[in-house]
Amino acid sequence: MSKKLTVINKELTVVMYHYVRPIKDSIYPQIKGLELTSFISQLEYISRNYTVISSADLVNAQNKNYDLPLNPILLTFDDGYLDHYKYVMPELIKRNFKGLFFPPRVAIQERRVLDVNKIHFILERCKDKSLIIEDIEKFIEEATSEELLPIKEYRREYFVSNRYDDANVNYIKRILQTGLPYELRNDLTNSLFTKYVSADEKSFADELYVSENNLKEMLEAGMEIGSHGDQHPWLNRISKEDQYIDIKNSMKMLDEIGVDKKAFYFCYPYGGYNEDTLNILRSLDFAAAFTTKPKKYNISSEDILQVSRFDTNDIPGQ
Repeated sequence: MSKKLTVINKELTVVMYHYVRPIKDSIYPQIKGLELTSFISQLEYISRNYTVISSADLVNAQNKNYDLPLNPILLTFDDGYLDHYKYVMPELIKRNFKGLFFPPRVAIQERRVLDVNKIHFILERCKDKSLIIEDIEKFIEEATSEELLPIKEYRREYFVSNRYDDANVNYIKRILQTGLPYELRNDLTNSLFTKYVSADEKSFADELYVSENNLKEMLEAGMEIGSHGDQHPWLNRISKEDQYIDIKNSMKMLDEIGVDKKAFYFCYPYGGYNEDTLNILRSLDFAAAFTTKPKKYNISSEDILQVSRFDTNDIPGQ
């Protein structure tokens, strides 16, 4: 796409997507995601206003001083959903667009549902969020762990609204994602998932995530595949040693499906990382890594292991 020239376009727009599917008429009509028709409309908007590039173009622009086209944009897709194979890839191929996809290894090779996705579907299935809160607070009251705080402390810390969620939903998410000690929140999330969604985690995972064969087909079709971690942890909340193990294990799947070792890209689960993470990625020769910071990325002045990304909701055209 590009020639070796002085970089004229220094700013790059990167967009992240998660669920992209026909939502309203599905069996999960309340899941928070992007309707397929809205995705198609956004791609048409992008076609008119941007030039879609690949992550390889980004690396060449930053490391080899290659030029980028006018209004460059990079499209990224997190969590390895089957949506990306069934709905996203065909639309990208129609337009000769590249996409960079980040599947977590545990979801693809072990067919385990990520905690973040369990929470999404718990919230989707249970319309009355006060029932989930009752379950959570009953669990806290009955647990014997000395690490637990009084419920009023959790409410003071987490019962607030944010950019995307009201106070009830944010409280549930924060308690189940980070608020409780790991083992306890894992047990609680599994219990709520079984109660409200499904007791058959593997079958649910088969319906939710791409397979290894799907990923190989996506590579053959010209898509790019990166790492979203092994177990999809908050990397900035675990030790350096555990970070290294998780990232290193995630690389095995990339190698097994045929990703070029010179083109290993990383996406920080939940956007969480620290200096240890950056040093590990450098030592393992990752070409680029992507955050969740909603701003344009400056190729001339910023770290390619901290590429910022907008959410799809930040981009017009839906």
